[in-house]
Amino acid sequence: MDLSFLLLALGQIISPQTIAYALAALGLAVQFGFTGLLNFGQAGFMAIGGYAFAITTLRLGFPFWLAILTTLVATTVFALILGIPTLRLRADYLAIVTIASAEIVRYVVKTPSLIPITGGSDGLNGSSTTFDALNPIPPGTYGFGPLRYDENDLWIIIVGWVFVIIVALLVRQLMSSPWGRVIKGIREDEDAVRSLGKNVFSYKMQSLILGGALGGLATIINIIPTSLQPDNYGTQTTFFLLTIILLGGATTVFGPLVGAIVFWIVLSLADGILTLGIQYHWLPISTVQQGPVRFMIVGVALMLIVIFRPSGLVGKKREAFFA
Repeated sequence: MDLSFLLLALGQIISPQTIAYALAALGLAVQFGFTGLLNFGQAGFMAIGGYAFAITTLRLGFPFWLAILTTLVATTVFALILGIPTLRLRADYLAIVTIASAEIVRYVVKTPSLIPITGGSDGLNGSSTTFDALNPIPPGTYGFGPLRYDENDLWIIIVGWVFVIIVALLVRQLMSSPWGRVIKGIREDEDAVRSLGKNVFSYKMQSLILGGALGGLATIINIIPTSLQPDNYGTQTTFFLLTIILLGGATTVFGPLVGAIVFWIVLSLADGILTLGIQYHWLPISTVQQGPVRFMIVGVALMLIVIFRPSGLVGKKREAFFA
């Protein structure tokens, strides 16, 4: 019996995909968990950031750091476009606009007339060249068993986790600052914050920009070892991120990191167990049904956590977002 999927599931702890989702979920936690902004289009910010990086790298030949700056500018502009007409209105307007805009971005980049720029439905590949050029790790294979990485895989894992931890510490300090206290106040009662003379619209916009920028940077980590595919940044991605912050704790800084690890481990374990069950005819399902069933397992895990740990795995009970 092949149990290598157990090691592969543990490998999700350090995978670039987990790193990317942890960073994007941290950005969504800033918007949703701390500020109370109903952003259902974080996938749109991720797509905008990813395409800004990939296009400037592949089509324009920008160096790595300039492509990063372009990503930050692109996500900021996108946040301004979404936030200016909606942040002064009720929260549900932002939810409608963000979920629609994320889908618009996905369909626009797949337009046949933009294939020379965006790659269309095939996406873009090879945007890792400038990042890999900075790699100081000697060529070779590292790890053991199914957990083997070449020097470029190891490089993105190290840089990714260091970056995520630094960002998490900075966000933690930011949320403990006067700015963070205003942000939390807006989540609780924005009218009370407005009565104290604070510009609520400005603070909401800053939160939207910060969270969106983290989403854009997350995509860079995600596409460097693989490629940029437009269908990877649909509505499903945003709901994955919402699941992650609820698993870890919507009102915590390190909750998204824990939530991302748990989410991908559970998903990988469920996939491995289902594959084993189908192979040995233990389960009355087919390989076609395997995908939906594994998401059902994650859904059940989320329901149990919401029932017994409404504040998430990391959050304290008194800090529960839905209390």
